[in-house]
Amino acid sequence: MFKKIKFQFIALSFLILSSAAVQAQCAMCRAALGGESNVAQAQAVNDGIVYLMAIPYVLVGGIGYAVYRLYKKKKTT
Repeated sequence: MFKKIKFQFIALSFLILSSAAVQAQCAMCRAALGGESNVAQAQAVNDGIVYLMAIPYVLVGGIGYAVYRLYKKKKTT
């Protein structure tokens, strides 16, 4: 059972950390960063959006894992 959960955690971590670049932007960002001259700046904004989006998932996952460990530890004693 623990091997399965460990594998799922590692697989999910790998997917989160190796996600492809997402090309989604809000309308205002797209208008401000549109054009060929702002490619590096647009990529930086996209990276920032992905970073801000990933942090809550990592925190919730970490808290969930800690609660799971505490529950499992309490159950065995």
